[in-house]
Parts: sequence; structure tokens; C-alpha cells
Amino acid sequence: MVTGLGAITPLGLSVEEFWQGLVNGRSGIGPMTLCDPSDFPCRIAGEVKGFDPHLYLDRKEARRSARFTQLAVAATVEALRHARLTINSHNAERTGVLLGNGNGGFPTLEEETRVLYLEGPRRVNPLLMPLELPNMAACQVSLTFGLKGYNSTVITACAAATQAIGDAAEVIRRGKADAMVTGGTEAGISRLGLAGFCGLKALSTRNAEPQRASRPFDAERDGFIPAEGAAILVLESLEHASARGAPILAEVAGYGASADAYHLVAPDPTGDGAARAIREALADAGLPPEAIGYVNAHGTSTPLNDAAETLAIKKAFGEHAYALAISSTKSMVGHSLGASGALEAVACVRTITDGIIHPTANYEHPDPTCDLDYVPNRARRAQVAAALSNSFGFGGQNACLVFRRWEGAQV
Repeated sequence: MVTGLGAITPLGLSVEEFWQGLVNGRSGIGPMTLCDPSDFPCRIAGEVKGFDPHLYLDRKEARRSARFTQLAVAATVEALRHARLTINSHNAERTGVLLGNGNGGFPTLEEETRVLYLEGPRRVNPLLMPLELPNMAACQVSLTFGLKGYNSTVITACAAATQAIGDAAEVIRRGKADAMVTGGTEAGISRLGLAGFCGLKALSTRNAEPQRASRPFDAERDGFIPAEGAAILVLESLEHASARGAPILAEVAGYGASADAYHLVAPDPTGDGAARAIREALADAGLPPEAIGYVNAHGTSTPLNDAAETLAIKKAFGEHAYALAISSTKSMVGHSLGASGALEAVACVRTITDGIIHPTANYEHPDPTCDLDYVPNRARRAQVAAALSNSFGFGGQNACLVFRRWEGAQV
């Protein structure tokens, strides 16, 4: 059961700011400031603005934490508060952490590599490893809140947060924890990262109009927008949540994962791997395709991904694909890689609780290879009983989640 949500995103520093931005079709994408992009073809990003880590961590811990870790701690503060879950000696050992991440402290690694070659090994930050390692967000969350249960990190690129949430639900189902803090975090905007993605020609070059650059499923899409952020969900067993009178927002009803086994970075153009993950999530939830009312798409705004995902949805849902409402959160916040699935999970839960589907922004030019209902440009009122969230990562690693309304839920 989902009992709490937290989010730090390019649209704001809370779930409510994030959600209202999505519903209103507002973009959080703008000129890149976290590094100098002047000599790159992509110079825009979805950056978290106005974030002060000292509001969430003391100065010593903030100094020892890379930005991706700081964002995770901040989102956890909101999620635990929302869940009204206090950690104490009675529940600490049965409360765990499972986060998704792609790059760890990538900007820190870049900076300390520069120091190594320009100033020598003695000048390298002695805390480089705990700053850079991808598992340090889960580590710091457990340290900050005293969470002593199951602890792990998933690093399956763009599928990481979705897989982390699915794995966390499985930990609870296996009886290894009563509650899990789960989701994803990413803060990898750097010149080295920019160079890598530009080298793959994966990024948009629509620099003159950053808020219109991310255009999933649009015929004129030209690449994704790098982004950062963190989102956290508190999951609990029904028994644990009910015993303490927790607010149950939704149920993680199904989880599926698969591999394309096709290419290092390109999706399988047939959509087979993604379709298998969708089918597995539906089967795990015990739901027929017709029970899904909304799909939060991976929707990266790259030519290959959006076409392959559309085909995967058709393969998994058959004729029902044309009745589905589909939208891409990345159209407004960009692609936060290992954190993206967590942001989208929050959007799915709010879709279910609020009865509104956020739009796909910047959908202006229909693409014959993408011919489904992408909820273009305006939010739509709809009662959604079950929603699917898709995440498809580099390496062909796919993960999907089904969220279901919990009857009698109190928000």
C-alpha cells in the first residue's frame, strides 16, 4: 500500500507543486546552469531550482552528501511526514530503504577527476567514494531516519526507480519488512554526462525554446532533455498501515520486468521486451488489459523510444490500446534517468486519488507511428481505477508497475 509521497522536481520542492505544475501543463525546463553547456549542442535541462540541502541535513552531513543524496533525503522528509510514519525502536528494524539511481555522484566524479589530473592525488577529496557511489542515497536515508531494515539500490538506468518500487513491494510481500521507503533520485547534470549523451545524439537541440523542447510522441521530437530530481513513496503492508490508521493512497498491485536483449542503447523497434514487461505487470496484478484506464508512458521524446513504446502498448493491450489515456511526465520535467520512474509513480498515484490525468505537453504534430491518445496539451478529468507506469532503460532493461485504487482510501 502507498501511504506517503515526497518529491523534489524541476516543477517545485513538494509533491503538490510538482502535481499542480503537471496538471497545468507547466514546464520546468530551462537554460542549463549546473554546468557550462556553451560548447554543446544541447544547452537546456530540467533542473531543481531553489533547493537548500541545509533545510534537510545538518551542515556536516550535507557536506558529506552529493546532490543526488541530498535530493533523496529531502523527498523522504516529505514522504514520511505525508505517511504520518514516525520511526522508533519498535519499527526501525522492520522498515527498509530501496532506491533507484543511474549515475550516483557523477558531477563529483567529474570534478575530482579534474583535480586528480591538474593538482595531483593528494588534492582529491578523501570523501570521493561515499560522495560518488550510487548506493549512498539509500545509505544516507537510512542514517538520517534510523531505518535499519532491508536496504538496497537498483541501478538499471532509466528503469531503476520503477524497478526499485516493484522490488520494495516484493520485499513487503515476502514478509521481510513491514514498510519500505522507496523511489529514485538523480542529479547527474555535468559536462561529462552531457558529452556522453550528445555523443549518442540522444538529446534535443531545441535550445531557443526550452519549455517546448520535450515533445514526446510529436512528429518533430528530436531527443530527450536531461533532468534531475527525486521522488519517494512509503509502502506498507495492508496490516501495518491499517493497524496504525495510515492514509492509504493506492496499492502497488502489479510489477513486471524484462530485457530486450537487443542493443546497448536503442530499444527493440518491435517493442517485444517492453510489451512483455507490461503483460507481466498486468498478470501480477491479476487484471485484464481493459482494467487499465491510464498509462504514464516512458515517453522520452526520442524518435526511437516513442515509436517502440507505442508499438509495445498496442501489443500488450490489443484494441484497448486505442481507448487508453496516455501521457508523458517527461514532457514537462525532462528525463531524470534513474529517478524518472519514481516521479511518474507519484503522478500515477495522484491521477488515481485526484481523478485527473495530466497532459503530454507540446504535442502539436501527429506522427503516424504514434497514433494513440496521448492526452495532448490539456489535463483531462477521469476516474482511473488502475494505472500503468512504464520505464525502459538503456541496455534494454524494462520495468512496469500497476497502481490500483484502494477502495475506502482516505487522502
